[in-house]
Amino acid sequence: MPRLLADTTPLRVSPEFRRLWWGLGLSNLGSQLTVVAVGLEVYDLSGSTLSVGILGVCALVPLVVLGLYGGSLVDAHDRRRVAIVSATAAWVVTCLLALQAWMHVGSVTLLYALVALQSAAFAVNNPARSAIVPQLLPARLLPAANSLQTIAWNLAVTVGPLLGATLVAVWDYSVAYTLDAVTFAAALWALVHLPPLPPHREDGSTHRAGLASVLEGLRYLTTRPNVRMTFQIDLAAMVLAQPRVLFPAVGAVIIGGGAQTTGAMTAAAAVGSLLAGVFSGPLGRVHAQGRAIAWAVVGWGLAISAFGAVLVMATHATGASRTSVLWPALAAAAVCLAVAGAADAVSAVFRTTILQSATPDAMRGRLQGVFLVVVAGGPRLGDLLGGAGATWWGEGVAAVVGGIVCVGAVAVLMRRQPRFLAYDARDPQP
Repeated sequence: MPRLLADTTPLRVSPEFRRLWWGLGLSNLGSQLTVVAVGLEVYDLSGSTLSVGILGVCALVPLVVLGLYGGSLVDAHDRRRVAIVSATAAWVVTCLLALQAWMHVGSVTLLYALVALQSAAFAVNNPARSAIVPQLLPARLLPAANSLQTIAWNLAVTVGPLLGATLVAVWDYSVAYTLDAVTFAAALWALVHLPPLPPHREDGSTHRAGLASVLEGLRYLTTRPNVRMTFQIDLAAMVLAQPRVLFPAVGAVIIGGGAQTTGAMTAAAAVGSLLAGVFSGPLGRVHAQGRAIAWAVVGWGLAISAFGAVLVMATHATGASRTSVLWPALAAAAVCLAVAGAADAVSAVFRTTILQSATPDAMRGRLQGVFLVVVAGGPRLGDLLGGAGATWWGEGVAAVVGGIVCVGAVAVLMRRQPRFLAYDARDPQP
């Protein structure tokens, strides 16, 4: 059993990483409170689901626009300093969210602006935090470190929304925002206690942030097929087989249960990811990380197809048989999504590890910026494609087709880039 559980060696050997893990874990939990609270506040003020949807646009645009530039800043300056400044900016915005709630300002426009500013700060902070980890730990411990971060993140995603909704229901939005501001201080504390972490350049050259730097990073990516493949295979999973947009229809029409079923579907995927992190001990002993990513994404696609098959059967159940099939359908759908979440967690651990270990330190910030854009944009494109497929064929068939196409896309990508399957963590080749 100890060999199956998550390897906590990174927490033991590096006090800096240990503080960072605890600090960011608490901060991520607090940020989930704000995600829920700000959506509820916008809906309370506007009474419009569309207005809540616009929040997603306000968060996405700064991430995409500033993600690449944020990576350029990370490669140009001391990463500790960049992380502290951007985290402080995000903390100030969180305090402003709390202040407007305590003062009962009641402006949707102000909430949009604050969410956009918070997302802009995150677009700089995330590449900085990701580029810091390889400077704190040896390459052999990166899979274990990324697994631990997966645990912290999925725990926040699982517990945070429930806690945030409870705080709003029992007290007010202001309490949720204030608690987020308090937990954010833990991340700032961890960052302040890091040593200076300037980018390491073997030739000793200087680097300036800007468009030229961003373009240099993109040109570098075109020459690194294994690193590039980590982005392409993630897009295949998130764009072609993204089930999130189907969840409301599952609760409203197919299985029933309304918002509770929708929440259960979301939680099932997060629980699967969390369990994969908890039992991630063997991942540190996997050297064929490219092959592991390919199989994990295949597992994701098959699990989503199985989820779609469950929806198809539930849709075609009628009369007395429909009543008897709904609870088993809900359980089966949750299991499929938990398996998909676990597969996604395994893929994410190894994709992050390859990006960190096969990229020179001087380029890590910029490629982490590309990674952020892919992670932020891919699921949104997947929502659009999944919604269109559900309109054409129905939710169940759309999920079945999406999962099968995802598996086919993996096969095509691996045929075009067989070197990725041969990637060995003991000799990381970009």
